[in-house]
Amino acid sequence: MNTEVDATVIITVNGEQRRVPAGLSLAGLAEHLGLNPQKLAVERNLEVVPRSTLADVRVAAGDAIELVHFVGGGDHAATMAEDSWSVAGRTFRSRLIVGTGKYKDFAENAAAVEASGAEIVTVAVRRVNVADPKAPMLTDYIDPRKITYLPNTAGCFTAEDAIRTLRLAREAGGWDLVKLEVLGEAKTLYPDMVETLRATEILAKEGFLPMVYCVDDPIAAKRLEDAGAVAIMPLGAPIGSGLGIQNQVTIRLIVEGAKVPVLVDAGVGTASDAAVAMELGCDGVLMNTAIAEARDPVLMAQAMKAAVEAGRMAYRAGRMGKRRYADPSSPLAGLI
Repeated sequence: MNTEVDATVIITVNGEQRRVPAGLSLAGLAEHLGLNPQKLAVERNLEVVPRSTLADVRVAAGDAIELVHFVGGGDHAATMAEDSWSVAGRTFRSRLIVGTGKYKDFAENAAAVEASGAEIVTVAVRRVNVADPKAPMLTDYIDPRKITYLPNTAGCFTAEDAIRTLRLAREAGGWDLVKLEVLGEAKTLYPDMVETLRATEILAKEGFLPMVYCVDDPIAAKRLEDAGAVAIMPLGAPIGSGLGIQNQVTIRLIVEGAKVPVLVDAGVGTASDAAVAMELGCDGVLMNTAIAEARDPVLMAQAMKAAVEAGRMAYRAGRMGKRRYADPSSPLAGLI
């Protein structure tokens, strides 16, 4: 009698017959096959065996065993490396820029900025209220030593008015990093690109570092860059409209052609719009109304922060290709 043969049994493992040592427990069988029993689910003769009993249940001749584990129906999360961006030699971690208009008061504005994680806020240059010199000011609530102020030219309709405004801003706070917008008319608030380009050239010669609001035109964007713009800020939709990103193709073309940061400015209505802007490869998003006019501005600011971060991660990860037909997440081979 061959005792070596008698000391083995024939079983079926995952549809294939195998000769294994007799007397093995199911846990021992897994280890015999080079597997970790703690990472398996085991079925014996069509009945699932609790993992806590795998060391107690013995394999018998003729058993049909199924050993299963989880395979790639999902993805492992990668650790995000430090992901900052720079404009005119200044580096920031947050890619969300927040405006400071339309809030019910400065306290709400400050709370929204904190919730957003923004490191830059846009500020309009307006006349001091000489009738009430003790009236609260934005700087009482948002400290310009902690948050970068970005003076803008909101409401300017000529290059001369925009340049004058920014000269005053530099005198008031020493700012040279500024946001330039020169509007064409009051109904659409679309930029006047002739005046915008002229103002950009003059400001750059005077030592300003203009981040420039513009139309979603790759050619105009390149001319602004050549004129001295340190960032290009195409609109996603009309200012304050909340329509979302209406021009994904042209914004993507601007991103591909620019050697300076590109930030979507205007049109964002909700968090998904911000994520789309970031998925297009933009360096950041600027918004005001979407947060200020939300029912809960502070909560919306938190949502926008999360959306910008998620959109950026998705862009860095590289989206899957689009297909015409289905493609299963889990492999069809090896089904039970």
